[in-house]
Amino acid sequence: MHRRRRTASVLSAAIVAAAPLLTACGSGAHPGAAAVVGGQRITVAQLEGRVNEVRSAQRAATKDDAQYEQAIAKSGGLTRDTLHGMVLDRVLDRAAKDAGVGVTRKDVQQLRGSLEQQAGGAHGLETVWLQQYGIAPARLDENLRTEIEAQKVAASLGADMNTADGKATFWKAMSEASKELHIDLNPRYGAWDVQKSVDAKTPWLREVTPAGTPQSA
Repeated sequence: MHRRRRTASVLSAAIVAAAPLLTACGSGAHPGAAAVVGGQRITVAQLEGRVNEVRSAQRAATKDDAQYEQAIAKSGGLTRDTLHGMVLDRVLDRAAKDAGVGVTRKDVQQLRGSLEQQAGGAHGLETVWLQQYGIAPARLDENLRTEIEAQKVAASLGADMNTADGKATFWKAMSEASKELHIDLNPRYGAWDVQKSVDAKTPWLREVTPAGTPQSA
């Protein structure tokens, strides 16, 4: 499992580097919203609910208060990262729709089964996703679906993410999808800015492989 993370495709790095291109105005015109994407609100309550899911899972996975405090310290930017991930996921959904690709339940089951083998079982996989990416166990399948979606979008575009041209092709599609959605991010949680990098700790930003399948350990 560790080797797979270490040898993940440059698609992951490309997404982290290019994420600021998904520009949002952050106008603050939507009280109670953490972000508005495609006219749909991601409310502060929804965001806090996601964060609380992670904190509850971290609490359950730690033996004592000291370990729990260490887990919190390692995920100090959890709220911001979670929101940025939620926004990026919706941009990816639009890019997938534009590309005419979709993800089936079987796709998710196959990927999860492969990853569980590498991680030593379901619990091991859930632990890795929680510790590395701040994904609660209940959100694992949802997150794997997003990872597969990213793979399929790249494949549909013929984008070889090991090349500059491939990354440019992928990001052109993502940027177009972003423009269609008119993203409005609450300044409280940062802003998309082409001059700044976005450290969004989201698995599909790091774990996508060019072949669309996890690499062997």
